[in-house]
Amino acid sequence: MIPIYSEEEIKTMKEGGKKLRKTLKEVLKAIKPGVTLRELDQLAEKSIRAQDGQPSFKKVPGYYWASCINLNDGVVHGIPDEKLIKKDDYVSVDLGFYSQGFHTDLSWTVKAVDSRLKTVDDRFLKTGEEALKKAIDQVKPENRVGHISKAIEQTIKKAGYQPIRSLSGHGVGHELHQEPVIPCFLKGEISQTPFLKRGMVLAIEVIYTQGEPGLVMADDGWTISTQDGKIAGLFEETVAVTANGHLVLTS
Repeated sequence: MIPIYSEEEIKTMKEGGKKLRKTLKEVLKAIKPGVTLRELDQLAEKSIRAQDGQPSFKKVPGYYWASCINLNDGVVHGIPDEKLIKKDDYVSVDLGFYSQGFHTDLSWTVKAVDSRLKTVDDRFLKTGEEALKKAIDQVKPENRVGHISKAIEQTIKKAGYQPIRSLSGHGVGHELHQEPVIPCFLKGEISQTPFLKRGMVLAIEVIYTQGEPGLVMADDGWTISTQDGKIAGLFEETVAVTANGHLVLTS
């Protein structure tokens, strides 16, 4: 069953999403060579709690951190430990914000160039951002989940990269992970995927790699990385389906 939320509930989620975006900006700004993943996690939790929120990920049984942070070949669920960020590392930050009974979910990948805050001209990262934008453009009533998946897959593959096939975006709201499942590739016919309906709230994730889509699980039981060691990227926004199209709640 795919949950449908009221306009008032979506407004509440947007309030949380705005705060989550603020936290993400603070964390991304702190990324530079010499910083540990633990330091970024502590910054994220401090920011979330200062805005009267709770870290969504700490509500996942067995997970004790406010963020998931992955380096280079790390794809998702990376534990923010004492690893040091090095120059030219790709850093993927995944955050969740829980407030007033609702979750929002947001991820972004950047490159640790140096201590200066500047835009990195990186084709791999720009492809992920473009795929997310095109996926969000497909969010409107009576389109289907398959339209989102197709947009992601086509954009990623056109650039010469591969979408991860065994991980997906998802619905979000009262629960951090709920229906529908939103793959990064089109499996079967679009007509066989769920309709998008007004009031649905989606965590749309672009999960992709420079190499092959095979994955491995680390000994920590959480961190998932590419099997071939190639670089991975992650971009995500929480988006509501509205009467006229969509509303990005984490903007």
